[in-house]
Amino acid sequence: MAPAVPRSGDAIFANVERVNAELFTLTYGAIVRQLLTDLEEVEEVNKQLDQMGYNIGIRLIDEFLAKSNVTRCVDFRETAEVIAKVGFKMFLGVTASVTNWDNEGTCCSLILEDNPLVDFVELPDTCQGLYYCNILSGVVRGALEMVSMKTEITWIRDMLRGDDAFELQVKLLKQVPEEYPYKDDE
Repeated sequence: MAPAVPRSGDAIFANVERVNAELFTLTYGAIVRQLLTDLEEVEEVNKQLDQMGYNIGIRLIDEFLAKSNVTRCVDFRETAEVIAKVGFKMFLGVTASVTNWDNEGTCCSLILEDNPLVDFVELPDTCQGLYYCNILSGVVRGALEMVSMKTEITWIRDMLRGDDAFELQVKLLKQVPEEYPYKDDE
């Protein structure tokens, strides 16, 4: 039997059951608006969105691995490419480009030209410190942690702040060795 070939993000996206994009976008906007009302501090909203994304990411990785047929990535560089080309396409319907690698191969940027979360969104002056899509940084961080990569995710550019693209910097802090259950061989 031939080994399973990883499916492309386009192929997976075409076969995944989806919700209406506008409904999804408006629901996410309502969540952000409610957080702003409840927490009042923009920085607290950023932290809450990141934590929500992290919780989603640690659960989403199972679905990603089950549906994508992606095998273990060789290194962080390959992992970033899989996130950009398969992960983002599978769950958001967009692809990202991976650029700005450092010399050690432990830091890169994921650049999104299109972001469905920001349709119909304009940040008011009172929310200029808000990272509206901070849930995405949490999702990436949570998913990577579940595959033994401790990372730091930072927003570099944001179209809601007047930039030309959405750019997430992904920095590998450490590769966590996998722990296997105790074996009683003696």
